[in-house]
Amino acid sequence: MNILVIGRGGREHALCWKLKQSSSVKRIFCAPGNPGIGRIAESVSIEPTDIAALRAFAMAKRVDLTVVGPEEPLAIGIVDEFERYGLPIFGPSRAAAQLESSKAFAKNIMRKAGVPTADYAVFDDPDAASRYALARNCPLVVKADGLALGKGVVVCETAQQALAAIDDAMRRGVFGDAGRRVVIEERLFGEEVSYFALVDGTRAITLGLAQDHKPVFDGDRGPNTGGMGAYSPLPHLGDELEERIRRLIVEPTLAAMATWGAPFRGVLYAGLMVNGPRIDVLEFNVRFGDPECEAMMMRFSGDLAEALLAAAQGKLSEQHVRLSPSFGVAVALTSRGYPGNYERGFPIRGLERAQTVADVEVFHAGTALKGDTLVTNGGRVLIVSARGDNLEAALRRAYQAAEMIEFEGKHLRYDIGMRALRKKSLEGN
Repeated sequence: MNILVIGRGGREHALCWKLKQSSSVKRIFCAPGNPGIGRIAESVSIEPTDIAALRAFAMAKRVDLTVVGPEEPLAIGIVDEFERYGLPIFGPSRAAAQLESSKAFAKNIMRKAGVPTADYAVFDDPDAASRYALARNCPLVVKADGLALGKGVVVCETAQQALAAIDDAMRRGVFGDAGRRVVIEERLFGEEVSYFALVDGTRAITLGLAQDHKPVFDGDRGPNTGGMGAYSPLPHLGDELEERIRRLIVEPTLAAMATWGAPFRGVLYAGLMVNGPRIDVLEFNVRFGDPECEAMMMRFSGDLAEALLAAAQGKLSEQHVRLSPSFGVAVALTSRGYPGNYERGFPIRGLERAQTVADVEVFHAGTALKGDTLVTNGGRVLIVSARGDNLEAALRRAYQAAEMIEFEGKHLRYDIGMRALRKKSLEGN
């Protein structure tokens, strides 16, 4: 197979790395890619949102499968365009991608399907939204309806914080058109987890659970980021959780999408809040998570190319998805100042040494070449991923490799996976 991967970050690097291991894959192209991806795939200078150019490239190179990494191309209809020309592509249609591109749409689907989620209201008028927030006078979450690069969700402890969030989104236009409409919902409490499944339109095969760490500092302090690290699986939450998620959330959602006329194909990613026996959907995404993908690919032991092609063709079966019993972790190395303003262009040292650590892969997220020198070029610079027979071993390897890499202003969290380790320690006592 000739495969085209769309995207430029750590998630796409991890996907290319795993696809490269498939015996059925002949060539991998990545548009636009990054310096790390360029070592294992052929980089193509086409932006992920230039759908016409991507389609023309796929036709010219006889691409057998296109794999879409980021959400924006899905939201603007890349799958519809490729399918119009008979090009196999892994991902949901534009209509189905509304599960991520419109939070109001997703909440409506959940309500129709009877899927557990927080109580909510949708507003196009900022005055009405403000009156609602004042009347509720309780912890709320204000969400921009559209895609806001992971920054459109504001958790509010007080009504005044909610009013400020409404003002930012709807009056000041901080999130552009994505924030012209907002969803306001009750704040839920518990443990946040991410659930992933491959879906072929009717059938969903579980890829497993992962846990992201969004705040920038240890102890879940500071502003939210795109993700500072992740690990998978989550045995501390119990073996039966995945089956409950599938029965209570995934199957009703897929049935509702089919009834609505937009059968879902691709990755269904449910962000969940788990509080004892209660499970609520915080949001749906329609692609692999980042950095969850970098952790989960360390555990994927099947043929990823065959699995994604089968899902795209509506022929997915249990035999396509095989996960090792090992643990996968991902630790993000970020630029000083991220997720706010940060400088670029600092040389990166120690990468080759880090990659000699057993069962470690370093995925490029925000890097560039300045001449022959690899330099920082983003907020999340590198994702250090590792595998181990247990979580402790995987984390030890990841942090060992992370300490070998240096660049000016390097920042990382040192408590990835600590919640699970603490719970395991308490249960052991």
